[in-house]
Amino acid sequence: MTSQRKVLQDYFAAISGSAGRLVFSLAYFVVLANTLSIAEFGLFATASAAGVMLSRILALGFTATLYRIATVKPRLLGTYAAGFLLLALLSLPLLTLASAVMYLVFFAGDMAVLPFALVVVAEALVWRPAETVVIVNNGLNRFGRAATLVILGTALRALAAGGFALAATQDLLTWSLFYLAANAASLLVALLFFWPRQTLRLRPALYWRRLSDALYVAGAEILFYLQMELDKLLVLALGGPQLAGIYAIIMRLVDLTAIPIRSFTMLLVQRMMRAPEMLSRLKLRLTIEGAIFGVSTLALLALAVILTVYPTLLGRNVAEAAPLVMLALAVPGLRNLTEYQAELLFARGQTLLRAVNLASLAAVKALFLSLALYAFHEAAPLVLSLNGVFVLLYLVSTALTYRALRRPARRI
Repeated sequence: MTSQRKVLQDYFAAISGSAGRLVFSLAYFVVLANTLSIAEFGLFATASAAGVMLSRILALGFTATLYRIATVKPRLLGTYAAGFLLLALLSLPLLTLASAVMYLVFFAGDMAVLPFALVVVAEALVWRPAETVVIVNNGLNRFGRAATLVILGTALRALAAGGFALAATQDLLTWSLFYLAANAASLLVALLFFWPRQTLRLRPALYWRRLSDALYVAGAEILFYLQMELDKLLVLALGGPQLAGIYAIIMRLVDLTAIPIRSFTMLLVQRMMRAPEMLSRLKLRLTIEGAIFGVSTLALLALAVILTVYPTLLGRNVAEAAPLVMLALAVPGLRNLTEYQAELLFARGQTLLRAVNLASLAAVKALFLSLALYAFHEAAPLVLSLNGVFVLLYLVSTALTYRALRRPARRI
C-alpha cells in the first residue's frame, strides 16, 4: 500500500503539470488560431512540428541518456550533462543541414525562410534544452518541479500569444519573433531555477560507450515524430496552406487529449526501467490500452459536443473546423496508443527495435495518408478517413511492439 500511495502521489504531481499545461495550451491555441489567418496558422503549426522533429537531432539523442542516468544513477548527472553540451555542439552542423533540406522539400513554395528558421531555432535550440531540464527532473522523481516548469513554459507561450494579438503587426514573421522570445524566457528560467546543481565533469570515454544507444534513440525519436507529424507535412504539401490550417486546428484539439495520458506513460516507463517484465500479463496490457483509448475518446467526444452546441466558443477560425471534430473520434485514442507502445520499447532498452518499428509506421502512415489525400479533396471526408488510417497504424504498431516485447529486455 505504501508503494501504491507513492505511485498515486507521483502521478498527481505529474498530472498537475498536465492540468496546468492543458489550461494554458488551450488559451494559447485559441488566441493564436484566431489571430493568425487559417493558412498562416497551418504554416506555423507545420513548421513547429518540423522543428520538434528536428530538435531530436540536438545532442544526437543524449537527452535520453540523461533521463536514464537521472533515473538510475543520479550521482553521475553532472558528468553526463557535460556530455550533453559537448554533443549538442557537435550536432549543430547536422541540424542545420537537416533543417535546410526540410525547408526545401516542404516549405519553400509557401513560407519565407526567416520565419521558418526562427521557429526551428525556437523549437530545436531553445525549447529542447528547456524540455531536457523537465525530463531530468522527472527522472529524479522531482515531478512537482518538472510540472511547474511545464506550466511556466506553456504560460509564457500563452502570454506571448496575448501580446501578439495586441501587436500592431500580426503576420507570421512577427509571431515567430514572439514565439522565440517566449521559449528563450522558458530556457532562462529552467537553467536558473530548475537545473539540479552538480559540477560539470567532461569524461568522453563514458559518453562513447553510450553513444550507440543515444544514436538509436535519436533516430527513433526523429522517426517517432515523423510518424506523428507526417500528416501535417503531407497535408501542406498536397493540400496547400488553407487545408493545412483546418487540419492543424483539428489535430491540435486531438493533441490536447494526449496531455494527461503522457503523464501516466512517463511513470509507467520509469517503473519498467526498474522492472522490465512488469507488463508480462496480457490482462494488464489490455486493461491499460483500453483505459488509454477510452479516456482519449471520451475527452474528444466531450469537446466535440461542446463545439456542436457552441461552435464559436473557441473563436471564429476554430468555428470553421468545429463541425469536423466529431468525425475524428477514434483518432486520439489510436494515436495515443501508438505513442504509448513506442515508449514501452524505450523503457526496456530496445532502442534499435523501436527505431525499426517507427520507420515501418512512418512508411505505412505516409502510404495510407497520401492515398486519403489523393482520394479526398474536401476537409470532411479527409478527416473521416483518418479513423481508418489510424486503425491500420495501431494494428501494425501492436503487431510490431508485442512481438518485440517477447525478447529479453536490455537493462541499463
